[in-house]
Amino acid sequence: MGFSCGIVGLPNVGKSTMFNALLSTIQAEAANYPFCTIEPNVGKVAVPDPRVEILANIAGSQKLLPTQLEFVDIAGLVRGASKGEGLGNQFLAHIREVDAIVYMLRCFEDENITHVEGRINPLSDWEIIETELVLADLESLEKRINNAQKKAKGGDKDAKELLEVMEAAYKLAAEGTPVRNLKLNDAAQQKIFKNLQLLTSKPVMVVCNVDEDSAATGNEFSALVEAHCAQQKVACVVVSAKIEAEVSLLESAEERAEFLEALGLAETGLARIISTGYNMLDLITFFTIGPKEAHAWTLPKGSTAPQAAGVIHTDFEKGFIRAETISYEDYVACKGESGAKEAGKFRLEGKEYLVHDGDVLHFRFNV
Repeated sequence: MGFSCGIVGLPNVGKSTMFNALLSTIQAEAANYPFCTIEPNVGKVAVPDPRVEILANIAGSQKLLPTQLEFVDIAGLVRGASKGEGLGNQFLAHIREVDAIVYMLRCFEDENITHVEGRINPLSDWEIIETELVLADLESLEKRINNAQKKAKGGDKDAKELLEVMEAAYKLAAEGTPVRNLKLNDAAQQKIFKNLQLLTSKPVMVVCNVDEDSAATGNEFSALVEAHCAQQKVACVVVSAKIEAEVSLLESAEERAEFLEALGLAETGLARIISTGYNMLDLITFFTIGPKEAHAWTLPKGSTAPQAAGVIHTDFEKGFIRAETISYEDYVACKGESGAKEAGKFRLEGKEYLVHDGDVLHFRFNV
């Protein structure tokens, strides 16, 4: 089960530099011209979680396998992308495939790096990105509404329910508002809305790419963006792509820690981007722990034990019997599975059990 965040922005805002750092390798060409990223670069990164190492130490696991999040570096967007300008059609198709969107905004001045709009204005860049996505949603909804109206007139009940949601979404988008702000009446409408796969229905995080001197405190550009994010209830992370790229090239954890400390940073901006993206997608982590490996797994919040088993292998879900369950806190406090059993903290959970973040699970199944 993969979860992905697409990094979008206007050309030359530092997306590829950030992506390179994100993967700690030079996988994307970072050049000073529009569309140096033509095909989306995809990479999986480990989600920072100290619990994996703690559990591994208790169990004596030989290998640590953290859970992962996928990031996609998508070609730069320009004004008019929804009408095919620049690499508009490719851009919109690639955005449609990701689960969440990272708006990367240029919050630094550098006369050696051109800006496609000829000025530095991150809020204007944000407006361009969102406008193009909204316009694409409007076009998509127009086509589908016409088709649904014909079916609804013929008495199709499903078409009527679909039409109600689409018309509400269209009205919001026509006002220039992302459809993720649409208020839905019930679970049925939520399911219909999700299946529409509209671009502006996806959760959003904003990343302010600042100059090196502003990495710890931000600057006047990032302050404007942070204020707008608070108003829009959107997650915001301030980073310096240049610093992140330098940190990613350091070989040891000690070197990286010293470098960050000298800059007044407690952790990398990338760690905050990854963690924020994980939380933004409303994901939780469960663990399978043994002498061979300590493995973290990703699961949508609200998933059942059989669904968690299916993340490991589809046969586990099909033949699910019970989930041997210990909470992370109990596993650590009792120093492992044996101690948890002795303390009465070991549970057998059935098919209706909703997995909690941090659960240590072992599945009983029969195929």
